[in-house]
Amino acid sequence: MRLALALIPLLFLALVAVAPVARLLAEGWGAGEFGFWSLWADDYLRGRVLWSLAQAGITSVAALLVGVPLAWVLARIDFTGRGLVLRALMLPFVVPTLVAAMGVLALAGPRGVLGVLGIDGSGTPWLLLYGNLFFNLCLVVRAGVDAFEHVSATRVAAARTLGASPWRVFLRVEWPEARPWLASAACLVFLYCLSGFGLALVLGGQRWATAEVEIYTLVAHELALGQAGVLAVWMLLLNGAVALAYAAIEQRLAAPARAAPLARRTVASPGDRLAVAGLHATLFALAGAPLLALLLRTAPALLDGAAWAVLREPATLHALFNTLRFSAMALALALVLGVAHALSAQGLRRLCLAWRAAAFLPFVVSPVTVAFGLLLLYPAFTASLPLLVAAYALIAYPFIARALAAALDALPPSLAQAAATLGASPA
Repeated sequence: MRLALALIPLLFLALVAVAPVARLLAEGWGAGEFGFWSLWADDYLRGRVLWSLAQAGITSVAALLVGVPLAWVLARIDFTGRGLVLRALMLPFVVPTLVAAMGVLALAGPRGVLGVLGIDGSGTPWLLLYGNLFFNLCLVVRAGVDAFEHVSATRVAAARTLGASPWRVFLRVEWPEARPWLASAACLVFLYCLSGFGLALVLGGQRWATAEVEIYTLVAHELALGQAGVLAVWMLLLNGAVALAYAAIEQRLAAPARAAPLARRTVASPGDRLAVAGLHATLFALAGAPLLALLLRTAPALLDGAAWAVLREPATLHALFNTLRFSAMALALALVLGVAHALSAQGLRRLCLAWRAAAFLPFVVSPVTVAFGLLLLYPAFTASLPLLVAAYALIAYPFIARALAAALDALPPSLAQAAATLGASPA
């Protein structure tokens, strides 16, 4: 039964991820005069790749520098509204990428709130870097909160008893235990920034476009399939290297030793109040300000009753219907694939690690590369509903597979054994 379940996502990955990538590899290797290694001899394309790596690296470092103190405060201090802060923190990550980019432009674009004050980020790399940090900061903060909550209260108490200062306790006890969790989050931020498309397209402009935007430009506007194929192959290799590092760290964290967590203290000292105030100010500046700026820019239209007439237009209604239809179908398919992948990984013990690693494949292949490969491999199905839903499900189902696999790992084996003893079938 487990093997039969594994065939469902295996066939899907072969048709929607592996086969398009193989077609892309063939396009890249058979690029004619623009060979596989010609990328590094082309100053323009080499610059795009190096900038892609640089902006991903800068964002990852910035997310760690900002996110670690915020995570420590959230993990160690209990204050009014803490749960709301943790939930609101994820808002930039779950809004559509285009909405996130529009929020950044509404804040720091040429006609944004700060642009009116003379602080215009357009034409500079800072707009894209700020957008990356706005979109991905929550990943580091949430991982940091989980990491610091796993720190052993016994070790912290022993260090304080021996006379260690709070800063020394952080460096010698808390940071070593939290470092793998934060490294995993940093790899994920790097991967998202390296393979990201929407933010780079809107915020980077032509001058600061990343390699993913360049692949789209070469295919959609210049029909330079050879150059696009070579560039896509190299980005696939770079994404794969980062994803392997991420998978290795995740494997190390798959079954962490759960010690007694350190209890959060209530706000009692001026230092605690200052830390909580700094937390709110930083989160507002980096996560809340773009969304608030977008709301302020759209407020006049929202208050104008005539503007709401757009919701009654046939084109708008058709777009809303398509959005709901695509989302529901992709969710249903992703649920089937994710559940099948997670359950089969529990049963295929010898291949468990390799099969679990296969769930990271959609993280390795960027959306632009997937779309490019699908267009090359299935030209007859361009703009078809099944291909579109399959592409959406490919991106979504690893989240379900990983979450369910972690939940299954946390179940005591005795529960399944007891159920089987009482006559329950595997289903």
